Amino acid sequence: MTETGLPNGEEYGVLERGDDAVTLRFTRQLPHPPTKVWRALTEEEHLAAWLPTTIEGDLTVAGAPLRFAFRHVPIAPMDGHAISCDPPKVLEYLWGDERLRFELTAQEAGTLLVFTASFTGIGKAARDAAGWHACLDELRFGLDGRPAPFTTDERWRLVHPEYVARFGPDAATEGPPQEWEDTYGSP
Repeated sequence: MTETGLPNGEEYGVLERGDDAVTLRFTRQLPHPPTKVWRALTEEEHLAAWLPTTIEGDLTVAGAPLRFAFRHVPIAPMDGHAISCDPPKVLEYLWGDERLRFELTAQEAGTLLVFTASFTGIGKAARDAAGWHACLDELRFGLDGRPAPFTTDERWRLVHPEYVARFGPDAATEGPPQEWEDTYGSP
């Protein structure tokens, strides 16, 4: 990531196509210890800096019901449930119809974060990759204790064309939800 907050080539996620699902995989080297990154992934006051939803429920109890309400876009809340929690190494939950997994590995320079989002239907891969890319960029700034120099919408619009080019036209048949377009305008 450059100081301006613009992504470099190594920051883009990759698409893994499976028989029953597709997975978006992102890798970020964060200059903070795993315990600090863990708090950013699990505590509401830190989630607000990067995650587009609130999380109601207990992430730490496998099977616990979760509810996700969008902060800035009038999209209906989504339900999910906790899958696994091993602080400060692994957090996994169902977010609507997507399986989200965060893996943290301590390294000398801080923490290696590997984030995956798995779902069915290739058509939304570019859309969701751009969204998660924006969220992870905001996470980086939040961990540094400073606001991102962009909005989620600005970042999404910047990186979405690259995901369309990388993943192909079949991965870009679904655009943003209508509520998002009503709030921010068409991409």
